[in-house]
Amino acid sequence: MSTIGRTRAGGRAGRIQTRAAHTGESHAPAFIRRQIPCYELVGEEGLALIEANADRILAEVGIEVRGDEVALALFRDAGATVDGERVRFDAGHVRALCSTAPRSFTQRARNPDRSVEIGGDAVVFAPAYGSPFVRDLPGGRR
Repeated sequence: MSTIGRTRAGGRAGRIQTRAAHTGESHAPAFIRRQIPCYELVGEEGLALIEANADRILAEVGIEVRGDEVALALFRDAGATVDGERVRFDAGHVRALCSTAPRSFTQRARNPDRSVEIGGDAVVFAPAYGSPFVRDLPGGRR
């Protein structure tokens, strides 16, 4: 049986042909618009309790930023108390810092058609990865 004049359906040529057929607006949108209302799962009293406890933890315990002098300098410049690698915040400080963030912004992609809006009524589905390792003082990295 002769193979002259026949082409294979799969392989590299098949992938190129499939991609060429899917150009333009045939791909799924990079993000979708939320059409349902937001639901208040915790009332104002619950939110105040969460915020008060977060303020207490951030003031008394703080967070450790290891091996990143630039981040420590940024926290220091923003008014946080930096002691070695430990960063502590006065009550209300983190809320004030968060209030400077925009309500929404555009995350630009190399392909402008794939740029996504973050925040507002935009919903972006993306993979979320957890830490590949867990570290504790007695066991170390595992």
